[in-house]
Amino acid sequence: MIALHWFRRDLRLSDNPALRAATETAQQLVPVFVLDDALLEAPGRAPARIAFLLDSLQALDHELAARGSRLLVLRGDPRQIIPAVCQRLGVARVSWNRDVSPYARRRDAHVATALRDAGIATHIGHEVTIVPPEALRTASGGPYTVFTPYLRAWHTWLARNAPAALPAPELPPLPTGLAADGPPSPADLGITAAAVPIPPGGTAAAHQRLAAFVAPGGALERYHERRDIPAEPATSQLSPYLRFGCLAPAAAWRAAQVVGGAGADRWIAELAWRDFYAQSLFSFPHVLRGAFRPIYDRIQWDDDEARFAAWCDGRTGFPIVDAAMRQLRAEAWMHNRCRMIVASFLTKDLLIDWRRGERWFMQHLLDGDPASNNGGWQWAAGTGTDAQPYFRIFNPTSQGQTFDPDGAYVRRYVPELRRVPPRLIHEPWRLSPAEQRAIGCVIGHDYPAPIVEHARQRLVALERYRAARGGAPDA
Repeated sequence: MIALHWFRRDLRLSDNPALRAATETAQQLVPVFVLDDALLEAPGRAPARIAFLLDSLQALDHELAARGSRLLVLRGDPRQIIPAVCQRLGVARVSWNRDVSPYARRRDAHVATALRDAGIATHIGHEVTIVPPEALRTASGGPYTVFTPYLRAWHTWLARNAPAALPAPELPPLPTGLAADGPPSPADLGITAAAVPIPPGGTAAAHQRLAAFVAPGGALERYHERRDIPAEPATSQLSPYLRFGCLAPAAAWRAAQVVGGAGADRWIAELAWRDFYAQSLFSFPHVLRGAFRPIYDRIQWDDDEARFAAWCDGRTGFPIVDAAMRQLRAEAWMHNRCRMIVASFLTKDLLIDWRRGERWFMQHLLDGDPASNNGGWQWAAGTGTDAQPYFRIFNPTSQGQTFDPDGAYVRRYVPELRRVPPRLIHEPWRLSPAEQRAIGCVIGHDYPAPIVEHARQRLVALERYRAARGGAPDA
């Protein structure tokens, strides 16, 4: 019997029950990845993310080759390619791990129907998340829309259904005569050399990073205390590996469980947030088009193009915002605290539609994931599940003073401010003209003056949100 495993966001051999199911009764196995044109050519594609994906596919192909197999990488429409390959090779069973986005669900349903009509069996897993997206339900039978009770249910479910570690299975050989040349290079896809440094992809790199994070003396021990300090290497930076499944989210959960303590508890809660946002997108697909709370689709946005460009380029005149946006361009990544700061600034200070920021992130982030990105943006905008109430608005200056008190993060990404003394690093416009000249940073010339007045914009934002609510009580 010939089986086929369709790799997607599970680019690993271990901790992959769907792959194991494919190998159990198969005499031959076809490992396949389809470079989906609908995603490669989408407006939200990020060259850095595609380069990381290709490197991860290369690593997976090496793992397969070491076990006597190879990865068959094809390009086109999976709805046509998967059934066609199965018919051509005489495949009897296909396995994959499902995704939660509306596009992925439509695509997979089409493939499943085509395979069923052809008499080909399917096995579908859920290992993109730790807890299946439909597993947890409130007392009324619906999905959770508030994180805290979801987290309690999530812990309870895992106490009863803890996923066991699964080693990589023995792999049956490829069908005789099947040529698998491995993944293409970025250049083969028309992607020029990445302008940002891309970390190595694949399972080995993911597990090395996880091991360093959870090791004695590693960042996990003080995660609960230092996770919000963007100048420090206090987070795991495993998100790209989780995004493509180079690391099973259940493996990350198990590793933190072994360590225990306040840091591990806080990081495990972040894994639960990831599942929560996946559950939200699975249950409420409309969030990719509009606010989770439709009342907020009535907000009057300014969408000032000059201000949006200043935000994108990191030249708003607010140092913590500019540092974060420049980090995004330089590294295709941004610290999570800074993601919240810049999202609040875009929506509450600049009064620009959160969907524009969401799209900008997806066009640049190495770890760009539709569920987590959308959930984070709607949280910051106050429009989503378990939303930050709209009347809580981050002050970008005080956020910088609290989480980057000596300005180390700002100086790293905004070098024109490197000589500003710590007391004014987040308010450089307060330097006297003589001080500005002395340090070589004249506000309005070497570094922009603030493009808005936060206190005024805060009042405007509150009024806009209240008007959208039409007199409804504050959340």
